[in-house]
Amino acid sequence: KHKSHILFLSPSALSEQIPQPKREAQYLSFGKSVSPNKIKATYQVALWLSYILNEYYLPSASSGLILHVVNEKQKEKYDLSSLCLQVLLVFAKEDSQSNGFCWACEKANFRCCMARTPESALECFSEKHHDLVIIDHRHSRHFDAEALCRSIRAVNSSENTVIVAVVKRYLLVDPCCFVLPCGPQRYVENANMMACYNELLQLEHGEVRAQFKLRAGNAIFTALEQSQEAIEITSEDQVIQYVNPAYESIMGYQQGELIGKEIIEVPKSEKNKPDLLETINSCIRKGKEWQGIYYAKKKNGDSIQQNVKITPVIGQGGCRHLDDLFLLPGSSQRRHSSMARIHSMTIEAPITKVINIINAAQESSPMPVAEALDRVLEILRTTELYSPQLGTKDEDPHTNDLVGGLMTDGLRRLSGNEYIFATKRNHLTTPLSLNDIPPRIAQTMENEDSWDFDIFNLEAATMKRPLTYLGLKIFSRFGVCEFLSCPEATLRSWLQVIEANYHSSNSYHNSTHAADVLHATAYFLCKERVKQSLDPIDEVAALIAATVHDVDHPGRTNSFLCNAGSELAILYNDTAVLESHHAALAFQITTRDDKCNIFKNMERNEYRTLRQAIIDMVLATEMTKHFEHVNKFVNSINKPLAALEENGGNNDEESVKSVLTSPENRILVKRMLIKCADISNPCRPQELCIEWAGRISEEYFAQTDEEKRQGLPVVMPVFDRNTCSIPKSQISFIDYFITDMFDAWDAFADLPNLMQHLDNNFKYWKGLDERKLHSLRPPPE
Repeated sequence: KHKSHILFLSPSALSEQIPQPKREAQYLSFGKSVSPNKIKATYQVALWLSYILNEYYLPSASSGLILHVVNEKQKEKYDLSSLCLQVLLVFAKEDSQSNGFCWACEKANFRCCMARTPESALECFSEKHHDLVIIDHRHSRHFDAEALCRSIRAVNSSENTVIVAVVKRYLLVDPCCFVLPCGPQRYVENANMMACYNELLQLEHGEVRAQFKLRAGNAIFTALEQSQEAIEITSEDQVIQYVNPAYESIMGYQQGELIGKEIIEVPKSEKNKPDLLETINSCIRKGKEWQGIYYAKKKNGDSIQQNVKITPVIGQGGCRHLDDLFLLPGSSQRRHSSMARIHSMTIEAPITKVINIINAAQESSPMPVAEALDRVLEILRTTELYSPQLGTKDEDPHTNDLVGGLMTDGLRRLSGNEYIFATKRNHLTTPLSLNDIPPRIAQTMENEDSWDFDIFNLEAATMKRPLTYLGLKIFSRFGVCEFLSCPEATLRSWLQVIEANYHSSNSYHNSTHAADVLHATAYFLCKERVKQSLDPIDEVAALIAATVHDVDHPGRTNSFLCNAGSELAILYNDTAVLESHHAALAFQITTRDDKCNIFKNMERNEYRTLRQAIIDMVLATEMTKHFEHVNKFVNSINKPLAALEENGGNNDEESVKSVLTSPENRILVKRMLIKCADISNPCRPQELCIEWAGRISEEYFAQTDEEKRQGLPVVMPVFDRNTCSIPKSQISFIDYFITDMFDAWDAFADLPNLMQHLDNNFKYWKGLDERKLHSLRPPPE
């Protein structure tokens, strides 16, 4: 009248090993620890039950008795025959990291949803109950990732959801500082598409699949509890481990009376043949199932005839699942990469999209096509994209002369060509230190090689002449006089003349700002990756460019000068007006008097090369080409280096060297270096950052006042001293210009201290803004 399933489990089933967690947070959820042994036991039972239903139970005539309790939504959620991951990505804005995961989801055929805000993320999760949630924890200013994680964990259906947080490398000083309080696992940011794809596969075949089995186990238990057929599960020692309610109802026992007892302790019916149990055990030991008539004795003593199928579970299902779990190698080798943090820009340039499309096409192209596309990428990454490349040998000498005379400046350009003279790869030697700096000033500059050096203390100690003294020390440290073959007296005179042409009346663009940029430039030049990229002539060019980059700045923007029809705007055709003026005036001042001409003793071609490098760096500080410079740097340097590291290129020193030292890339490094040095204020210690914010705001206020007085268009209406919110202006500047650029520069030069300052300063301005404060500092308590 009734059918029962009695399972005798072999030793191999119980000895089945559950894979060890790859991360210490495997069993952590909001600080609540779950016993690994408990998970292992539950996981094994889920495997056994899954095997029963899929192989023997669901195909039976009574399968409807199980499935009728699962509605259509649950059937999709607990589908046991396939695992189609649902992934929720929570990124406040689109960048290369979010794009990488989107691409990876599409490649893996996972269903992917994108949420930009915590509210939309919670709404989406509550509706779809995703298997995997990836939260951007790199930028705390967008939303509180930890709070969002806690909110997701508070949803009832989140018990088996795996949460991963994308974090920056510098947040991992304490490996437990982020995981333990809020539950998610960590993924060190890596925007490489294949890295994202591998991470998803790692999660799918690891934590997600394990959680899926646990969730499926809950569904199976629900089905078994509702089934009208009796099911009994025993161990290989014939100890009863589970009976369902139908078994209790038919046999008259309560579950508590049976669990843990051996079968031989349960009364047997005398109607079975004497050798029946031996026959069953013989089949089980051979790994075969037994099916037939079996008489069981109910609790009240009555015998009941059952059509029984007894199935040995020898780890078939378990073996399959465990094999899947170990399909991919561990992630430790690919996760901790200092070069893998490549972000897309706030505004992605068309050339970036073109390069990404070509990179994607290369993956599925035959070798000849892939090699041709490599050449295309090489051409696209040159700095003079629309300038004709002159061959090394022209067939017609007349053409050669015409092109050389009309289309070049007489010097072979740095971009795409080698230097026309040999330079030593050894870095500059340092001459004897200057002895005539006053002790008080020398003491102030003792820690000038530290990023936290206080330039305002030097400004006060030197009576607003910090550039001369800091320049003497830094130029001495880098051996500039030796490289230029000029006396120290000439260098001192040059620094004094340059500083005299900065306007001390400017609140921001004065010689203190120039000294600050020089200090940042020197700091960056000491970074190992930068030293690997640049020659001595590049170092000297960078230091000189930083010194002169804002000389004779009027304290007004290019837009103001163009609107006012100034002589400078007319002279430079409204194009890079100030930057062109700074570069031109610097050389005019330097060469007009031999007493301060630091270039006097240089060989002509060497001087032309140095001059070109200085001009290029000064012009790079113009903000209209900000995104172009940053995009070129990322696509030409960071991405190739990341690809080399991803493919094991760390050991290929020649490949890395070729990327770092090509003439085109050295130019990009120098441009990026001076750009970051020029606007590094948000990355300074908080007090310095606040002081600089006040100074630049005052200069913009003064410009707005003058624009109103002269009836000129107001270029920056928000900088009205009566209504301006300085915190809001700083937040916007950091979001729009600073974050992406310093992310890229940090990926190249490794600057965790700067990134920490940037994060702290952003939180400071955000805190003031949330309090509706417009000032630099909160009011005194």
